[in-house]
Amino acid sequence: MLLNFLRGEVCSMDINRIRHILLDQGFRGCIQISNNKQPVFAQAYGYSDFPNQIPNTLETKFATASAGKVFVAVSILQLVENGKLRLQDTLGNILPLDWHKIDANITVEQLLMHTSGIPDYFDESVMSEYEDLWKDFPNYRIRTNADLCPLFLYKPMMYHRGTKFQYNNTGFVVLAMMIEAVTNQPFDICLQSNIFSPCGMNSTGYYEMDSLPAKCANSYIFEKARDRFRTNIYSVDAKGTGAGGAFTTVGDIEKFWNALLSYKLIPRKATSEMLRCHSGNKEAGYYGYGIWLEPTDSGYSPYFQGRDPGVSFISFYEPSENVTITLVSNYGDNVWKLLRSIRECISGK
Repeated sequence: MLLNFLRGEVCSMDINRIRHILLDQGFRGCIQISNNKQPVFAQAYGYSDFPNQIPNTLETKFATASAGKVFVAVSILQLVENGKLRLQDTLGNILPLDWHKIDANITVEQLLMHTSGIPDYFDESVMSEYEDLWKDFPNYRIRTNADLCPLFLYKPMMYHRGTKFQYNNTGFVVLAMMIEAVTNQPFDICLQSNIFSPCGMNSTGYYEMDSLPAKCANSYIFEKARDRFRTNIYSVDAKGTGAGGAFTTVGDIEKFWNALLSYKLIPRKATSEMLRCHSGNKEAGYYGYGIWLEPTDSGYSPYFQGRDPGVSFISFYEPSENVTITLVSNYGDNVWKLLRSIRECISGK
């Protein structure tokens, strides 16, 4: 357990062991570990601008790929709480488009749980490289959720809705389009007003890759054939969508956890439903509403994560010890392996 490390005074030996793990694995990015809402270890490594040797700092804003799905889920649940949306509302009712072969009776809840069967524009079960999407469709066109529609709108259903769990990016693009339809504003503006600002997440937002604000890290891909790093500007959407793409800091992620778990974003009952297991399995993983769940002896530990070319992110919460661990890399480092190593270090295994 995390108890020995994080209850009471922080053990400098454990901190040093964690530092050695990060250095030994060549980590480039930021880490923050918090206990009872207080940071006990936070550190930045590597460069936000590699050619100019500008270092990452704790104020550096990092891309987070699919981690942004958790923000979309909270926004949907806020609309449900406000009576503007219902979990059983359907695709066809909220977005009266011509859905072609897509089942218009897919529900909001099925989209949240990845059980909708809607065709995935990036099906991770058959595609391994996100940047392969842009061979025939330029990524600079993707600046809104609707811009992704040509990549999935004319495809058949993957399976009958509600019959299977399969992680799906399109589902959260459609959820973001629902937010826009109900609120009559861009989804990222809605998230800014109802999540980021109330949480004090002043360094979090959705930015266009060709006009990033100050303190944003470039994300780098290493090309073995040419023995060099290149940025991922041609490898990801020009601006994030409901599927992911928010920029944030490790400190802002801690603020999000604190607000979510103290019921400042959605009420206790809605938060409990969000963090309850609704779908998934041992092989694919377990899922709540917009958040992953790791089984434990007493229930589940929630976490959210993301991976894109040059981007890797995970933020994990251990309820029994009230501990959060957040790791983000702008070089696509293996944050999952690092998290396992750190948890083993803390538990004394």
